[in-house]
Amino acid sequence: MSKECFFCSLKPEQQISESKLAFTKADDSPVTKYHSIIIPKRHFASFFDITDEELLEINNLIKLRKDEILKLDETVTGFNIGMNIGESAGQSILHVHIHLIPRRLGDLKNPKGGVRGVIPEKRCY
Repeated sequence: MSKECFFCSLKPEQQISESKLAFTKADDSPVTKYHSIIIPKRHFASFFDITDEELLEINNLIKLRKDEILKLDETVTGFNIGMNIGESAGQSILHVHIHLIPRRLGDLKNPKGGVRGVIPEKRCY
């Protein structure tokens, strides 16, 4: 845990759900309604430092949140799951976190390419 880390200083009431090693919260700058992030409780910056136990719990929380979102909003027809690893990839909080972004038909005129859109001219191929 880091006192300077935004995610390490979150209060329990800011969590949607939690497990022993991770928790889910709403994204503060959502791309779409119900955009959520899944965060390990242990403070570390890179996904590549995650333990197998943490990865399993995070995966379970992603599936749980996906099911919750589908119950809350029947217009959701897909999801993007992603993360930024390192500042050059856009990571702004250096504590691992995984984005779960609900998608709806028509929310983007042409969604082809999905996560390839991190470099806009490479999205459509």
